[in-house]
Amino acid sequence: MPTQVIMPQLGESVVEGTISRWLKAKGEPITEFEPLLEVNTDKVDTEIPSPAAGTLLDILIPEGTTVNAGTLLAWIGEAGERVPAGGEGAPAALSEAAQAGLQASPPAAPPLTPGRDQGMGFISPVVARIAGEQGVDLTQVPGTGQGGRITKKDILAYIEGRQKGLIPEKAAPAIEKATPEPLQVPTPAPGEILPHTPVRRAIAEHMLLSRRTSPHVTTVMEADLSRVVAHRQANKESFARDGANLTFTAYFIVATVTALKAYPIVNSSWSEAGVVIQREINIGMAASLGEAGLIVPVICNADSLSLLGLARAINDLANRARARQLKPDEVKGGTFTITNHGISGSLFATPIINQPQCAILGVGAIQKRVVVIADAIAIRPMVYVSLTFDHRILDGASADAFLAKVVESLQEWN
Repeated sequence: MPTQVIMPQLGESVVEGTISRWLKAKGEPITEFEPLLEVNTDKVDTEIPSPAAGTLLDILIPEGTTVNAGTLLAWIGEAGERVPAGGEGAPAALSEAAQAGLQASPPAAPPLTPGRDQGMGFISPVVARIAGEQGVDLTQVPGTGQGGRITKKDILAYIEGRQKGLIPEKAAPAIEKATPEPLQVPTPAPGEILPHTPVRRAIAEHMLLSRRTSPHVTTVMEADLSRVVAHRQANKESFARDGANLTFTAYFIVATVTALKAYPIVNSSWSEAGVVIQREINIGMAASLGEAGLIVPVICNADSLSLLGLARAINDLANRARARQLKPDEVKGGTFTITNHGISGSLFATPIINQPQCAILGVGAIQKRVVVIADAIAIRPMVYVSLTFDHRILDGASADAFLAKVVESLQEWN
């Protein structure tokens, strides 16, 4: 009996999605949990895995179509197997097996992206997870599977050889002074029109709404990250043993949470009845998807997490954002946003507020600069931090007091 491919409910408040792209064509073979199609919901592009292994017998819903959760999308079965008549595109009952197989992301989100990769073929979630945990560059692993595919046996053999000294360790990439990756920008011919993607259209609407809604003002300060850099250097190996990559983002979130507790007015939103002070501290962290645009996954109750807990949450959300495995509910409910524009070399910026929030913190590139400390010249790792705020809620004094608290938390880290 063929297996139904059902449009899953991708979040508690999400009832429909748009088929962005089918990753397999009719008649192509597919393995269980291999990415089958991409679905767009609001600003989230999500890969939907196959609920079964076999052949894609039929596709019932074409790309670009918006359908409700529970809609029958396709059939998977044995090659040549007949598809049941009728029911094309109709809502289907979600069986227990289908619900288990059609989650928006695999049960454990690997630190690397499973799926098809140019030059390496299909990367299974197991191989991606092992590669991420062991720091393996998959381009260096010879694959013995079908079509050169890297199997679990291949990557384990590679790791064993590396441990025995048969394979040289690759030098770890520099973190303190990262080189910005060149952005692949489309180069259309003169006169050509590039159609708007659903993500780009949603971003445009949200940015215009924000500029029309809030009077934007930006203030900028500078922070000495000497203590943060020293703490990270001393602890990143122990964090790695606990399965977390300790990034500077975790420190900025802790400093932001400290400042939000000291100045709750910044953790708010505007309403005609008055300023709404949010009970929870839910930090959104803007993540670039390259040409696909920008997305802001949210760390809920960030004030309840330790530095290790934040590092794990950041790793998980960032990896799943790049893998297009975020659920729509994971980009909602933020009360304050941080954007790290410094990863591309930018020193400071004036970000647009993520409505209906009160403010957004911009983090620039970390650079060693000459500074004057106690009338002496010193070299310190410095960073510009900017706060763009809603002038209806905050004035310059309150905004500066908040930003100064962020700087103080970073400079007095212990």
